Amino acid sequence: MKSLNSKLVLLSVFMMAFANFAGAQDLKDIALPAPKMEGGKPFMQVLKERHTSRAYDTKKLSLQILSDLLWAANGINRTDGKRTAPSTMNWQEIDIYVVLEKGSYLYDPKANSLKAVAKGDIREKTGTQDFVATAPLNLVFVADSTKMTNVSPEEQMTYAFADVGFISQNVYLFCASEGLATVVRGLIGDKKALAEALKLPAEKKIILAQTVGYPAAGK
Repeated sequence: MKSLNSKLVLLSVFMMAFANFAGAQDLKDIALPAPKMEGGKPFMQVLKERHTSRAYDTKKLSLQILSDLLWAANGINRTDGKRTAPSTMNWQEIDIYVVLEKGSYLYDPKANSLKAVAKGDIREKTGTQDFVATAPLNLVFVADSTKMTNVSPEEQMTYAFADVGFISQNVYLFCASEGLATVVRGLIGDKKALAEALKLPAEKKIILAQTVGYPAAGK
């Protein structure tokens, strides 16, 4: 009887693991529409309206808004491959992970697409505040240390935080222009758990996160 029970337990564990693996395989890459590079509010007005928000509607963002937002954040704006945000020594070491309700993705600026990373809702893992679990979008900024050559680990982190700051400000300005709410966050909580959920290798370090969505009514 014990042998039969053990076999049943092993079979159950195997089936659960297989179901999780199969579910992850269901998540597809997303081709984004071309970003709109015209329009928006005048720059000085955008600066005037830039602010932090911590109250969000649950309304989802369209693929067009996602494309425009990600391009503004750190997309390619020149034929030589350089970006809308500067980076130290042009390392371009910051990856943007896009955490949505149905799954998580890696933004690919060259292909203008979202590369499937993990199926399922891990929004609550991106921060400690309640709103992160229900806001439509959380961006996770990750530094790839293999691209940051000839500097010490301490210098790598200094430069990574500076480069994320440029990207985050681009997100703030886009949101101010488009009537969206946003907040950049150091309060991530368990970075190890989030790194595991995003399947990050050891050389990729989580720096900050940023929540984006429509403002809650009356906020």
